[in-house]
Amino acid sequence: MSTVLVVGATRGIGLEFVRQYAADGARVIGTFRHAQDADKLRALGARTLHLDALDPDSVAALGPHLDGQPIDIALLVAGVYGPDTADLTPPSREQFDMVMRTNVLTPMQLIPLLAQNLQAAQGKLAAISSRLGSIGLAADAQNWLYRASKAALNSVVKSASIELGARGVVCMALSPGWVRTDMGGSSAPLDVRDSVSALRRVIAAANRSHNGRFLNYTGEQYEW
Repeated sequence: MSTVLVVGATRGIGLEFVRQYAADGARVIGTFRHAQDADKLRALGARTLHLDALDPDSVAALGPHLDGQPIDIALLVAGVYGPDTADLTPPSREQFDMVMRTNVLTPMQLIPLLAQNLQAAQGKLAAISSRLGSIGLAADAQNWLYRASKAALNSVVKSASIELGARGVVCMALSPGWVRTDMGGSSAPLDVRDSVSALRRVIAAANRSHNGRFLNYTGEQYEW
């Protein structure tokens, strides 16, 4: 039985990962921020762990809670969108801190904590990024704070892939597409179930040749 850790498991893509992996018989560990959200994870059969991405002590406590348990798949899903801008509108310091701390700092804190767990299983680390994080594919300045955070996340994953890849861990940045979730909105063309099913196929098919890649949910490789 494989062990799957979902960081940011209580809504949208994260919750759907929990639902699908648990339904297929995986041992799923899902993190929650608010106590009232833990019950829906337990109802799906997941073990729950408290994690507040904006609290360094909470992040640091994750390692001891996992207690060296091998992790086959670690999914870093937690993220925020930030201000919806159409041009070079500068973010406030508070907006910048919220987006960058959640989307970049938290993965940088978590990946070292999970390294031994992933190495023990020769596992896979997948961070949920976005096509908007591709510098090479950028065609406008819309939502440039979110874009910058996902470009930074991609850099984090690439750096991690160099060190952890040598230890047998496959590290990838994944774009889920434009998905109908609270973040993606009701007009998004892709159902969350379809996105997650496709992402799971990409993860399942990944091998060492995929280490350090930025992949779409279709399996297409994106430019960094």
